[in-house]
Amino acid sequence: MNLIDIQRVFETDSQPSDAQLELWVNTILAKTEDDIELTIRIVDEAESAQLNETYRHKKGATNILSFPFEVPDGVDLNLLGDLVICASVLEYEAVEQNKPLHNHWAHIVIHGVLHLLGYDHIDDIDAQEMEAKEMTLLQTLSIPNPYEDNLDL
Repeated sequence: MNLIDIQRVFETDSQPSDAQLELWVNTILAKTEDDIELTIRIVDEAESAQLNETYRHKKGATNILSFPFEVPDGVDLNLLGDLVICASVLEYEAVEQNKPLHNHWAHIVIHGVLHLLGYDHIDDIDAQEMEAKEMTLLQTLSIPNPYEDNLDL
């Protein structure tokens, strides 16, 4: 059984429930043989911006930051890492991209966990692989492709 520590430092009425967050994470981790631990921390723009500048050297808040945990040799720990999600950025993006907020949350959580698992989108080939994985996982949750225009809400 995966252990997901959910920390809500910043709360809004439109955030997904703990059960929804756990469902999205477990959708990805369902095929792993070991139980995995990870933290999801929901923050405000100030904390997101501070972390983004400190670790990515970029100004401003961002939707999600992924911090993979590197287990030291000889330590038996299945800690995958931490996801830091800025709720207000997600809400803004959903409106700007004309997407249901629930779907955008699911996509961003899945996106972040894939980063923790080693996926990235630095070059086109890696981006295509990661996006294909995201689309497959989202489809199992009956969520449409986030990379297509979603004008039919």
